[in-house]
Amino acid sequence: MASHIALLHSVTIGEGRRLVMAGWRAMMAAVGLENPRTWVATGNALFDSEEVSITQLEQRLEAAFARSFGRQVDTIVKTAAQWTRLVAANPFPDEAERDGTRLAVRVMRDPLDRTALKGLLPYATQSERLAITHGDLWVHFDQDPTRSRLANALTTKRLGAGTIRNWNTVRRLGEMIAA
Repeated sequence: MASHIALLHSVTIGEGRRLVMAGWRAMMAAVGLENPRTWVATGNALFDSEEVSITQLEQRLEAAFARSFGRQVDTIVKTAAQWTRLVAANPFPDEAERDGTRLAVRVMRDPLDRTALKGLLPYATQSERLAITHGDLWVHFDQDPTRSRLANALTTKRLGAGTIRNWNTVRRLGEMIAA
């Protein structure tokens, strides 16, 4: 058995309805994933699985989600080792210590290359700083992230499948996977 983390791109399942985490855990168990557990109600889960590829796990979870909840939602899966590497690769550790809500990482299905930064820089109008480590996009928001033009530019259409988590969530999932 190997431990994994699954991140949903969205927990909205239509007409103002949000996914209940107990339902997602039950769905994961129903498709053969072991020990599913969630962290807060924003689509973060840990589970154990037989050794299969990440792509197979993502496809299995996405298909089951569509069958169970009637909506296709991108699901990003990382192994425990990949998540540990992501946590360690934080390019803004001092900022993370000061305020973990102002540091975010867009966890990518397929790695970004450095050319993605050039297309995002015009949206960084509030002193945001960007970095790519191991193909994931890190953003430090000097000001309120909800007011940033950059936050709205971090789309699947522009960057590919991925989902954003703030440092507090990234760190906590790292602690859970290590336990």
